[in-house]
Amino acid sequence: MANTINEKEIPIVAIGTWAWGSGLNGSRMIFGTSTDESILEETFNMAVNHGLVLWDTAAIYGMGTAERILGECAENEEIIISDKFTPTRKFNPMSIEKSLSESTKRLNGKIPDIYWLHMPKNLEQNIEYMGSLLKQRKIGSIGVSNCSLEEIERAERILNDSGYSLAGVQNHYSLLYRGSEKMGIIEWCHQHGVPFFAYMALEQGALTGRFDGRNGFPILSRRGLAFPKRKLKKLEMLYDELKNIGERHNLSIAQMAMAWAISKGTVPIVGVTKPYHVQALEMLNHAELSEDEITQLELTAEKTGIKVSGFWERYG
Repeated sequence: MANTINEKEIPIVAIGTWAWGSGLNGSRMIFGTSTDESILEETFNMAVNHGLVLWDTAAIYGMGTAERILGECAENEEIIISDKFTPTRKFNPMSIEKSLSESTKRLNGKIPDIYWLHMPKNLEQNIEYMGSLLKQRKIGSIGVSNCSLEEIERAERILNDSGYSLAGVQNHYSLLYRGSEKMGIIEWCHQHGVPFFAYMALEQGALTGRFDGRNGFPILSRRGLAFPKRKLKKLEMLYDELKNIGERHNLSIAQMAMAWAISKGTVPIVGVTKPYHVQALEMLNHAELSEDEITQLELTAEKTGIKVSGFWERYG
């Protein structure tokens, strides 16, 4: 059965815009690269033309610049928008209203089809208030991100009391970080018909094969700090396995890492900044890995001993 949001069928991958913004929490700080808005527009148009209509963004990505660029690109297009609100330390309903209003303005008036609580701070109060926004049709549905199973279940109960349900769960999930699987979160999502969105499925480029123990990430970037050359060196055995299995399916290392995430019943969120990134996603519609291949990839990933999680992650 296909995943849906608000009765809209979603593609097998979502497009992420974390690398689209500039400034704080933007492309250079996180990825060590810069953005070219004309190329991003070309990339957007190609993706939409290929049916990739689910776009994931957040107010914190480049402190609003990613939302602005996406809004300008999507001005005349019907897309599915996944947007996030990062809660304040103390519950403040006006901060939610303000963040949503500013995000909607940057998105050219488009209402988020799914609005995520980005972190589980003051979860009960935030989810209850977001439910009132849903009732007013200021948002299309509600999702939770970076949550444990217990927090997900609490959010679902709160929404159920108002006649609603969670529309999605979004956590970090990759061959190198399978906490949501081991803690039963993905199984819960499958049982409840809730799409699970896997962010950092490519570990910000560490699972693309473009970088290794000799050719590392930009040092002064988040991914450069998370994956120094010594860690990339340890990942080379996984690159070899991804390449070997990928040759049977005519898939690259990056495509294999995404195909693995899809085979686990998740929707990977894949960052794209150039047209050729979009072209690489086309093959995923026909990629089918065997159980043996999936198991072999997971065993090899575990042998690397590499697991990278953010300070905000508490689910494995």
